[in-house]
Amino acid sequence: MDEFDVIIVGAGPAGASCARQIMEKNPSLSVMMFDRREELGVPVRCGEGLEQAAEDYTGPIPKRAICKYIKGARVYAPDGRFLEADMTKMAGGRGGYVLDRKVFDKWLAFEAVKKGATVQCDTLITDLIVENGWIRGVRGINMGKEIVARAKVVVCSTGAESRLGMQSGLKTFCKAQLVDTCVEYEMTGSLADEEFIHLMLGSDIAPRGYAWIFPKGDGIANVGVGVIPSPDPMKTALIYQEKFLKKYAQFFDGKRNIMEIKGGIVPVGDLMKDMVTNGFLVCGEAAHHVNPIHGGGIKEAIVSGQLAGDVVAGALGKNDFSKQGLSSFNPLWWEVRGNHLRNVEKLREVFEKFSDKDLNDLVDALTPEDLIDFSRGQKLGTLAKILLRKPSLMFLAKKLL
Repeated sequence: MDEFDVIIVGAGPAGASCARQIMEKNPSLSVMMFDRREELGVPVRCGEGLEQAAEDYTGPIPKRAICKYIKGARVYAPDGRFLEADMTKMAGGRGGYVLDRKVFDKWLAFEAVKKGATVQCDTLITDLIVENGWIRGVRGINMGKEIVARAKVVVCSTGAESRLGMQSGLKTFCKAQLVDTCVEYEMTGSLADEEFIHLMLGSDIAPRGYAWIFPKGDGIANVGVGVIPSPDPMKTALIYQEKFLKKYAQFFDGKRNIMEIKGGIVPVGDLMKDMVTNGFLVCGEAAHHVNPIHGGGIKEAIVSGQLAGDVVAGALGKNDFSKQGLSSFNPLWWEVRGNHLRNVEKLREVFEKFSDKDLNDLVDALTPEDLIDFSRGQKLGTLAKILLRKPSLMFLAKKLL
């Protein structure tokens, strides 16, 4: 039986960032990352977009992990008009990247390994070891063989679909109505302007969510939709994806060369208040740490993982990895990211009530700067004032004020 100071289940952006932070705080600790995938970063289940400001947390991202530098976003109303938010012309002057997650995830994990952490792929963790109300380790299967590993602290960073966190007693299950289903094609033949990502709104192509084109260079792009789940077989993400491709056919060369098909679910709310218990902490997408308005989770995972790493390293330094010893993670995450994301969730709750006509009207009422502020949970009063001008939408303004 192997024993470690920390076991991290899931070596994606949250888990790798957590491991790196722990090792930077205390290089003498033993940290093991287990990941169920045979190759880190594969399969890609992501649009791969990341704002350049995330490098404040990761450090410079290597060029090999970046497919395309982008200036900002164009957001399209249902009638086809759009607002162009060029982030390079705004305060700070930084745009973003469309990444190659197959390279990026390995790089993040390697940065943790260079600090002293260990990583093991092809390891499916099936159970937590629970003893007298404490999480003491994990059980699983590594390359076909059963394994048992113990640790003082187990960190769960397994993504949205894992139920491992539920075994701890924490309420990690996300309400069905607060999860979007997504499908994405990596395609050739994109004719969209490659200096911007493209986000399309409208109930006919993406109810509650949006459709997107994320350019990766040379006419290659991630093209997908995220929608509210429905039991109706004619309202699946795949059905809406085809409607999107048909409605915006002018953005493609018509040859439909699809190189990769991706899919998954994304939590868009239900932010957790309590993310720790005795010997256990959950972070990243497994704790619903995702931007509720656009579903972006890479930066949120990195920040969440780093904060978790700080708390775990501190708890081990005090030899107190009880629920009380780890409990500072809850207010810390809410102070740094949670309150911000709750504001964004309020905005999403309002936007999902808009009709297509309302969305069209907003093109005339908003500025590109407003879009950036809204995505960051800022200046929601600006939108509230616009809603107050329309009697049919006044009730929505109360959610923002």
